[in-house]
Amino acid sequence: MGMSAFYGPPKPEEDMIKLIHHSINSGVTFLDTSAIYGPHTNEILLGKALKGGMRDKVELASKFGIIYTDEKAEIRGDPGYVRAACESSLKRLDMDCIDLYYQHRIDTRVPIEITMGELKKLVEEGKIKYIGLSEASPSTIRRAHAVHPITAIQLEWSLWTRDVEEEIVPTCRELGIGIVAYSPLGRGFLSSGPKVVENLANEDSRKHLPRFQPENMEHNKNMFERVNEIAEKKGCTPGQLALAWVHHQGSDVCPIPGTTKIANLDQNIGALLVKLTPEEMSELESIASADEVKGDRYMEGLTTWKNSDTPPLSSWTS
Repeated sequence: MGMSAFYGPPKPEEDMIKLIHHSINSGVTFLDTSAIYGPHTNEILLGKALKGGMRDKVELASKFGIIYTDEKAEIRGDPGYVRAACESSLKRLDMDCIDLYYQHRIDTRVPIEITMGELKKLVEEGKIKYIGLSEASPSTIRRAHAVHPITAIQLEWSLWTRDVEEEIVPTCRELGIGIVAYSPLGRGFLSSGPKVVENLANEDSRKHLPRFQPENMEHNKNMFERVNEIAEKKGCTPGQLALAWVHHQGSDVCPIPGTTKIANLDQNIGALLVKLTPEEMSELESIASADEVKGDRYMEGLTTWKNSDTPPLSSWTS
């Protein structure tokens, strides 16, 4: 995402293709994009980067469901849109099939069974292999899974975002659904601490997030300082420690840290070498309890983007 949108201006294409190639050559096998990153330009970038034999080395995920019009976000999950979005993504990626296709955000006006019905057809047609959801409630996940198996749920999970542990993670595990943790580095906070705010470009969306506001950051920095102390004892960076904590949640969890720099990518890969004892996990979790973090993870008005429900199937009229 950060290569093309939301975290400041787009980065040079040539540099980003080199970074993607470096990641694959380093053993990274899972890449995550979306139609809204850019919009559209990140899918085009990934399509270019995966030419020449690279495509077969990775599982590629993309997403549909968010449209920006007049700087307002609209969420859609109606069948006609689902199909058109998938076919447009395939063209931009210049591919015949997307490995994992997520509903990026849940359309709270359309029963999930209707959206899933169209996604199931796309699987049957060979345009996508697997289906995922992002920011879906436990009941939405169950209803979707009853139509067609859900392969992965993408959710925000990190040391400073742990509400998913209450209901959503147990639901995924009960149903045998993989978990993809986005923003595992707390949008840069867990790797850089409060100073991350000092270097944000004017266009960076993090400037508007509640947790990054000065009054909340003043409180949140205490958590970072304690995480950093443990990292120093472990001989790793705070970012590596935070990523290792997510890795230690289980083999069904795959974090997707984003980066635009090769050095940071290498550091993220190094997190796999950090081993945590049960005592260290417990210590980190006590530092990162819910009351230790101030500020919501999204701005007011985007609350429907979090763990969303959909109306009952009986309410649908096409």
